[in-house]
Amino acid sequence: MNDALLKETTILTSRASGPGGQHVNRTESKVELHWNLEESQVLDDAQKMLLRKRFGGRLTADGLLILTSQATRSQLKNREIVQRRFLDLVHKMLQPPKKRIRTKPGKGAVEKRLKQKKMQAEKKKRRGGDSLPQ
Repeated sequence: MNDALLKETTILTSRASGPGGQHVNRTESKVELHWNLEESQVLDDAQKMLLRKRFGGRLTADGLLILTSQATRSQLKNREIVQRRFLDLVHKMLQPPKKRIRTKPGKGAVEKRLKQKKMQAEKKKRRGGDSLPQ
């Protein structure tokens, strides 16, 4: 599935910003990966719907996912970084969410909460005084 997903991507390069001296002005080391979720042949409709929901704001209006990398001065390394990030992201988003196992608060936590409530009640009771008409 990894190779099939990568075949659906488009890689664009451009000049990266940042340090690199004159070298940065001559080489295109920044890498952009474009992947169209809607046109994917690898994923079925249920998977596409799940990804659409989970990606949310990461997708453009056209259903395009764009990832960039300019971490290194090497275009090849940046390409590997962005492809790895893409595959990891898609696999992570396709995993079913973990079910939360409900737990009860521990005995110490319950006692601490009740002790705090008692202290708060005592504090408010001391504030009262004789100023209120009966």
